[in-house]
Amino acid sequence: MDGAGAGYGEALFEPWKPGEGERIDLGSMAYDTFTRARLLALGAGPGTRCLDIGAGTGTISRWLATEAGVDEVLAVDRDVRFLEPLAGGALRTLAADVTEPGFAPGRFDLVHARFVLMHLPEHRRVAARLCELLNPGGRLVLGDAVDLTTAAPPDTPYRLAMRAMWQALRSTIGTDISWTPEYPRLLRDLGLTEIGAEIQVPALTAGSPIGAFWLETWERTREAMLATGLVDAGLLAEAAESITSGSVADLSPGLVTAWGRRP
Repeated sequence: MDGAGAGYGEALFEPWKPGEGERIDLGSMAYDTFTRARLLALGAGPGTRCLDIGAGTGTISRWLATEAGVDEVLAVDRDVRFLEPLAGGALRTLAADVTEPGFAPGRFDLVHARFVLMHLPEHRRVAARLCELLNPGGRLVLGDAVDLTTAAPPDTPYRLAMRAMWQALRSTIGTDISWTPEYPRLLRDLGLTEIGAEIQVPALTAGSPIGAFWLETWERTREAMLATGLVDAGLLAEAAESITSGSVADLSPGLVTAWGRRP
């Protein structure tokens, strides 16, 4: 999930900080099932060459190279410390910044980026660049978070905490998820065809991977969340307790996935 906007890996989610790999893996546990099903439906398998942008700890890259059986997968991230131990066979790694003008890793049948463009102010330019990396007939698959709860009442501790988190991420590293529902239109405007989109929401229950992911994320963004003025330490504790105890009755942010085919 790294490989995003300037400051992502320095300001809040340092990859070298103990437990960061485990935090990323919790998110993967929550969303990978959805992503794998979509990639399979779009033809990921033998005979395909794949590019996985912002590969994080490599759960999707590894799955593509082993279980899906693609011919080759290139896992790209700004920091590849979690990816390098996985390299071998069909899986290669590349330390690179996708926002750099010189990013040109080749052409692929499938290009996938999840939880990357939401952190990039120049997301439209990067999406256009990813389209250029597709072979004719290749598929671009983009996935990012969509907020399903914080804009409306009631102002529960959980909703207030999520609202503070999104504001903190936007003010510190530029994260913006307000535009993600427009993904299908963006892909159409970029000239892709056979466009589709879906939203998947993991269950927010006691002991769930997504619940643990948000608890870890709040812990790492705690000071930035408090700085928004939307929450205080007591309210954050209430929000965390609602997840831990299972008393929260709300929706987690979802994953909106959109895809299209290069003519």
